Amino acid sequence: MKHLFGNTHGLKANQLKRLEKLYRRRIPPEFLITPELARDLTHFSSDINRQIGLLIERRGRIVSVIIGDAQGIVIPDLDEYRSAPDRLKGVRCVHTHLKDEPLSFDDLTDLSLLRLDFMAVVTIDRSGGPHQVHAAHILPGTNPENVYQILDPIAPNRLDIDCLVHIKALEDELAQTRGALAADGSKERALLISVTTGPRATAEDSLAELKDLAASCDVLVVGSELQLRRKLDPRFLMGLGRFKEILISAMQRGASLIVFDQELNASQIRSITDLVALKVVDRTQLILDIFAQRAQTRAGKLQVELAQLKYLLPRLVTKNTAMSRLTGGIGGRGPGETKLEIHRRRARERIKRIQKDLRQVVKRRRQQKARRDKRGVPVISIIGYTNAGKSTLLNTLTQSRVLTANKLFATLDPSSRRLRFPRDIEVIITDTVGFIRDLPKDLMVAFQATLEELEKADLLLHVIDVSSPRFEDQIESVEKILADLKLHRIPMVRVMNKQDKVAPEFAEKTAARFDATLISATKRTSLMPLIERMESMIAP
Repeated sequence: MKHLFGNTHGLKANQLKRLEKLYRRRIPPEFLITPELARDLTHFSSDINRQIGLLIERRGRIVSVIIGDAQGIVIPDLDEYRSAPDRLKGVRCVHTHLKDEPLSFDDLTDLSLLRLDFMAVVTIDRSGGPHQVHAAHILPGTNPENVYQILDPIAPNRLDIDCLVHIKALEDELAQTRGALAADGSKERALLISVTTGPRATAEDSLAELKDLAASCDVLVVGSELQLRRKLDPRFLMGLGRFKEILISAMQRGASLIVFDQELNASQIRSITDLVALKVVDRTQLILDIFAQRAQTRAGKLQVELAQLKYLLPRLVTKNTAMSRLTGGIGGRGPGETKLEIHRRRARERIKRIQKDLRQVVKRRRQQKARRDKRGVPVISIIGYTNAGKSTLLNTLTQSRVLTANKLFATLDPSSRRLRFPRDIEVIITDTVGFIRDLPKDLMVAFQATLEELEKADLLLHVIDVSSPRFEDQIESVEKILADLKLHRIPMVRVMNKQDKVAPEFAEKTAARFDATLISATKRTSLMPLIERMESMIAP
């Protein structure tokens, strides 16, 4: 029976027939469950010493019968039912408890995460009949401490509680709450989560940077959670109980997105998305999304798409059985390819095409570089952590108008301009994509065509935001990436930017410690020491 879920092992043929009869029962829409059905359900549950659950649509049709064990039931996948921030699932769950126990923590968690219309349990008396019915529903609002409301126990003969009227009132309140949340105009509301075995200070810095990344992606952060553990849970990173509490809090705050600071593998993504209908992404996906928004040139768009495909390919997993069905129709009958296999094959084919196109990009850039070399024009490349002020420096030095913004990764595609020094030496100065801690490997590989611009540079300007509380870690991250790219042998000048945002004594002491030149990229008058230093290193 497709509508029967759970473990039927040990059930006799006549008991399976009784389950079939339960499935065919109808319930008047105003009833939570009818007294007669509650009686039959508890008697059967008592006979087999297992919990039995029913999933009931609003019109009173039973859509699933669930066989559990003595401790609980497992609700099957409900993806086919509607799910929206201002709507409930459209089904309620009613199941038995073998002892006189109210709603459990798992019951209330399922109610909240699955957004059920109601969760109810029917307790069993000594004769095997119904004793009381305990029910709860989601409580609209944004208070994470007040997620659901538990009703007073209901007698088995008083189960007409105007179900549909109650559900409509709840959804009206949910819609009002959602409307108030949407008034800020944000596209997404996200809860950030970090679970780590490392030091707290490092984790807090990384989480703060994740918040900046979310802001750069036009995401409103509604909260963050940091948990330190000796060992990461292989499925959820943290303990399941705590994770469920966090998810419920996220939904209550109106979050539509969960962002993990750690990279998730395919099995973790599936385990998490099986728990909740919210979108789940990790730090790498967030960075890739920012890059997708920023890419302007064809080469940049190709590089982003390649990185996305390489990231997604090993994570193409099925969330439910619908994704694993065979493709039908003429030519698609028989074993054929599953939809999942088709998605993977198409992704691999697209990766090959993009890699071929990017090889042409590299070839053209090398030809351009060869022509520059013939003319003997030195190249200076500006590098640095994202949002350190690289594009602003390029604009001020060359009086150009490269896009600048107080956002991470505002610049994605490289920009080149000519600059003439006072001693009549002409150079090409290039702005490059910003670096970031733990830069995804797929992104490094995909942007090889852009990063190869740095290989032939005669001088690197490492721009550092001295006003950032994390600038020392940022220096380390950038210079580690340079070493990984085997670019650390190119002469480099450290440039401490935004000196006007810190105390002069601190700026001077820090610049001396790192052998850096102090500037304010927005003020051309502050750039003369830098220009003189660059000229001295470039001049023959």
